[in-house]
Amino acid sequence: MDTTIKEVKSARAGDSYYQIKHSSGLNIYVYPKEGYRSAYAIIGANYGSVNTCFSLDGGEKITVPDGIAHYLEHKLFESAEGDAFTRYAETGASANAYTSFEKTCYLFSCTDKFDESFEILLDFVQDPYFTAQTVQKEQGIIGQEIKMYDDSPDWRVMFNMLGGMYHNHPVKIDIAGTVESIAEITAEKLYACYNTFYNLNNMVLCVAGNATVEQVLKTCDRMLKPSEAHTIQNYFADEPYAIVEPYVEQSFPVSMPIFNLGFKEHADAVLHEKELAEIEILLSALASPTSALYRELMDNNLINNTFSYELFEGPGYCAVIFGGESRAPKQAAEMIKQYITKIKQEGLSAEDFEIAKKAVYGDSISSLNSVSNIANMIADYHFNGNELFTYIDAIAAVEKEDVEKRLGNMLDVANCTLSVVKNAEA
Repeated sequence: MDTTIKEVKSARAGDSYYQIKHSSGLNIYVYPKEGYRSAYAIIGANYGSVNTCFSLDGGEKITVPDGIAHYLEHKLFESAEGDAFTRYAETGASANAYTSFEKTCYLFSCTDKFDESFEILLDFVQDPYFTAQTVQKEQGIIGQEIKMYDDSPDWRVMFNMLGGMYHNHPVKIDIAGTVESIAEITAEKLYACYNTFYNLNNMVLCVAGNATVEQVLKTCDRMLKPSEAHTIQNYFADEPYAIVEPYVEQSFPVSMPIFNLGFKEHADAVLHEKELAEIEILLSALASPTSALYRELMDNNLINNTFSYELFEGPGYCAVIFGGESRAPKQAAEMIKQYITKIKQEGLSAEDFEIAKKAVYGDSISSLNSVSNIANMIADYHFNGNELFTYIDAIAAVEKEDVEKRLGNMLDVANCTLSVVKNAEA
């Protein structure tokens, strides 16, 4: 297969980037930013914590322990020669990695020595090194990380909410797994997951900032090992629309209670640019700092500036989450539900819609000033078959009626879970 390059332009944003299908099978995006000193690169696999049951090319179904994607992320930095972070220290790059529910990503940012840092990234991601001894050694380290998350009120309030919403979907399971599940991880299981999901055809590379297409391709042509495309099938247990329970509470030593109110949505299909734009504008109109709901919650001293909202979606799951600190979480949740019911009946005001649309559009354009935002968004959109500039155009095209219709099919106040962590004495 030959390498193909396509320029993607946006008249609206006044920007462009390059979409490359590399001869190795890897999808590459390069977004040069003239006048920027920094460069940011991220490579990701379409593989996250929920992918624990899968098959390759129609073969037998394989089930692996919870937390193995996160475990693999940790182990990939190691090689027989040493640690990738040590190599990055020599180039001065700032490197990191993360595992989410649906993907695993490795990244770095730098202001010089881009080529050297980029070579490190492509090298260690393609060169797994797992032995029984190194795998066992990591169990104690990740076990401590799991306990640290167990001690985080923000982490617990979210996973308690997910447990209250989802019956069977693995999204309710901690990304790092449990101490018991990671004890079942072996070098052989890590290689099975790596060889399935870390195929270059199942990955994406995004580079933004002070780097050129020629620069990126020169290193890619030399470093990337050609991969044959395979068919990966992921399996998820059937998940009913209805939640498990409407309220979950945990005692925690916090100065103020924390809440997550999650509305479970249908997750039948991947959301594309138009749907994402409509939902983002809807949520901004409902709950951003300019909304009537936000002001009402603030005026009643039910939230503070930690209040947030998000669309939370991925393979087989979808929810809208509101949350933050509150002196009276149940009262705050009730006010949110009442406001949603009211807007469903009365519709959005033209003013609220226009303010929200301008805010979402403005945020999307201003995000193009950040090289990390650009690369992260392109990587996210790639796996869902979406495109950054098409999303920006979709925001501009959204009408008030589109948002109200979307609201009519979302945010079912009878199908939500309130999760609260608060001090036992409160």
